[in-house]
Amino acid sequence: MESHEIYRPHLEARGVGPHPEPWPDDPRLDPELLRDGDTRNVEDQYRYWTVDAIKADLDQRRNPIHLAVENWEKDLNLGSIVRTANAFLVAEVHIVGEKRWNRRGAMVTDRYQHVRHHPSIAAFGEWASEAGLPIIGIDNIEGSVPIETYELPREQIMFFGQEGPGMSEEAQALCEVMLHITQFGSTRSVNASVAAGIAMHAWIRQHRFGQKV
Repeated sequence: MESHEIYRPHLEARGVGPHPEPWPDDPRLDPELLRDGDTRNVEDQYRYWTVDAIKADLDQRRNPIHLAVENWEKDLNLGSIVRTANAFLVAEVHIVGEKRWNRRGAMVTDRYQHVRHHPSIAAFGEWASEAGLPIIGIDNIEGSVPIETYELPREQIMFFGQEGPGMSEEAQALCEVMLHITQFGSTRSVNASVAAGIAMHAWIRQHRFGQKV
């Protein structure tokens, strides 16, 4: 049975000290981390590994799902979205619009995650077409379909608008379907990074756990 990691916030600040000598003869290991210790927020299996080695290992088993976000106003949620994308091991995160974004919220997880920039929606649409990937829009607009009832494609791009204005009409025009996350309270919408996490987990439930809609 395939194992899955669980949410463990109490472990995030922990690490390991210097590695006892003699050090292992393993090219994946970082001599500075072996010498000084490794306090990074990484899984135990990656202790003392270099960033490049971790990223290369993740590349062997990434999920075939991409995440795209419009970024015209330097959305502060992008860092959190990248961090969550790393947790769900998505193939790539696409920033559409302004290239600069607040990396602080990513908690350095962007080092292990592929992030690609597209200067315009048209450029992003061209890339997606060449890659042969359907674009699934996520926004609670009129006519959208509940994500809870929709069978998500295994290979796809989930496209999100930015916090506040949501998805632009130009972005919506690229989408094969528009989905929304069903809500039950008084607020009109949820935070963009929260929405991204819910949507990615919907894909995980269907394609990694085999749960049916």
